[in-house]
Amino acid sequence: MKKLLRWSFILLYIAVAIPGYSQDVEAIKKQFPGDQAVVLNHSVHYKLKLKDGQPVAESKEVQELLFLSPNAASFMSKYSFYHSSFHQVQDYEAYTIPPTGKKIPVKDFKTAQSISNSVFYDDSKETSFDFPSVTPGSVGHLEYTVNHTNPRLLSPHYFSRYVPVVNGELKISFPKEMSVKYIIRGNNKEKVQFASETKKGEVTYTFHVNNLQKELRFPDAPDNSYYSLHVIFYIENYQDGKDKTMSYMANLDDLYKLEWSFVKEINKEVSPELKKITDSLVAGATTVEEKTRRVYRWVQKNIKYVAFEEGMEGFIPREASLVCSRRFGDCKDMSSIITMMLRHTGVPAYYTWIGSRALPYDYTDIHLPITDNHMIATVKLGNDYVFLDGTDPYCVFGVPSGHIQGKQALIGISENEYKIVRVPEHDKDKNALVDTTYLELTDKGIRGAISVNMTGYYAMNMYGLMNFTNDKDREKYMKNYFNRGSNKFKLNKFEVENTGNPNTFQLAGQFELQDYGKKIADEWYLNLNLFKFYENTEIDLPRRNIPMEHEYKNTRKYVTVLTIPEGYKVSYLPESKSFRNEAWGFAISYEQKKDQVIMTQSFDNDHLLLPVDKFPAWNKVLENLFPLYRETISLSKK
Repeated sequence: MKKLLRWSFILLYIAVAIPGYSQDVEAIKKQFPGDQAVVLNHSVHYKLKLKDGQPVAESKEVQELLFLSPNAASFMSKYSFYHSSFHQVQDYEAYTIPPTGKKIPVKDFKTAQSISNSVFYDDSKETSFDFPSVTPGSVGHLEYTVNHTNPRLLSPHYFSRYVPVVNGELKISFPKEMSVKYIIRGNNKEKVQFASETKKGEVTYTFHVNNLQKELRFPDAPDNSYYSLHVIFYIENYQDGKDKTMSYMANLDDLYKLEWSFVKEINKEVSPELKKITDSLVAGATTVEEKTRRVYRWVQKNIKYVAFEEGMEGFIPREASLVCSRRFGDCKDMSSIITMMLRHTGVPAYYTWIGSRALPYDYTDIHLPITDNHMIATVKLGNDYVFLDGTDPYCVFGVPSGHIQGKQALIGISENEYKIVRVPEHDKDKNALVDTTYLELTDKGIRGAISVNMTGYYAMNMYGLMNFTNDKDREKYMKNYFNRGSNKFKLNKFEVENTGNPNTFQLAGQFELQDYGKKIADEWYLNLNLFKFYENTEIDLPRRNIPMEHEYKNTRKYVTVLTIPEGYKVSYLPESKSFRNEAWGFAISYEQKKDQVIMTQSFDNDHLLLPVDKFPAWNKVLENLFPLYRETISLSKK
């Protein structure tokens, strides 16, 4: 195995000066108290060159992990690195240096396919291993070289890690005949020190960081590309050796030229099978919209989504006729068959590239392949574009699939024409949930019935869930879904009303809840807040500097209707209150109508991504909400 020539100064120091090294470990522990490990050094050096008049790229990477505690070995000794046909690992080496200073090499490396949910063109593989003989004070060392076969597909470099980073460095070297641009994104941009040096006709950019705190993780946070400190870099242009400047990834035109190259040779002809299916589908349809609806629904129902990409298959959609005969395909294949079928009917349909909400980039800002990871089809109806995502079998026509809301779409009109169109965000009032509980007091507690009505993404998600679960799993899910009041809740019966329309969905159930409510002498005391939402969701400020992501904008209403027992009257009814600010809001109301007490909890969210500067407003809503959960009504004898 070829030995790389780059060593970290920290590792050399550790290897030759054990007494001083132990003191440094203690200093690092004090600097990062409570952390199990730190990255002593993470350095990557990209070499961009020109070969036969074309850009080529290679990188050399070194990672050094210092284990600080006995627990670190149990969950951090397993390590890995990623590569693919576009990023081919050439050689690699890993070893442990224990405090004694004797290097212990890794002998067992395992390489397997790595499933990625965010990059549709990557056939990523993961090579994993275990650092041997890890003890507190040990250093795990990994180094490897990668040949990047297509420099247009260079990935951003991330400085941030799950553990603190003592030293992080990115170097990019390239000939003076080449222009390289960079963009720094994420939190703590001010920590990046940049330097540029030119020597013997070669330019080197150096990006350096010191003592980065570990990056905190939160379950409601977006993908780390929204906030992790990273550098995006790309070749803008180069001189081909004949003093001609060649545009590479200088602008959006260059990106579109690349994207169009993947589709320009497909779907030259329609197969007899696909022609027959399409013709029968649109028979009798008199409008473009009706034709589009029928084709889209057929693909959603009959073509199964299967993600499989390797090499250039990750970029080039398969022929629509092949997708039709197979009855399955990935996102590009869905785009291919929808576009081809609609074009056959005379409807102008367009291949469309788009980034899911897992990516924070816009085409007008980052004109690189990293901006998209998904492909759909688009049709223009009147003045509006309709985005057709065949990978979502229950997405309602005219509604964008949830994971592309708010994203820019790159619509391929022709070889030389494209449009950038922003996908709309589905309005909160169209994603509505109304949950109504009807209560009766009993000697053992309460019993009641539940009715749930959903529209928009609530309905689509539930529609999909019910169609993809068996009876046993569905019953288990419903017991949890209907649960309210306390852990003594018992669901006796539930019904699912499947109307066949994914835009609406209804559920119903019957339950009993023992020991809920108190009866003292002739007085009943009952807390109608069967749900206490958002408990323990206060945002820890200023510790959290990562935005909060919501699946979709929405409105929710929870109504509790209590039948007043015969011979009783309401002796206390809490005051109705509400609070709303720029982050979100709620309303809780109480009213009596004849022999019923009705409490309504209403919540709304109008943000897909709640930025950090709105966190104080989020907490302010909770400050006003939580005291209301303690309110009870009382009923007394007439």
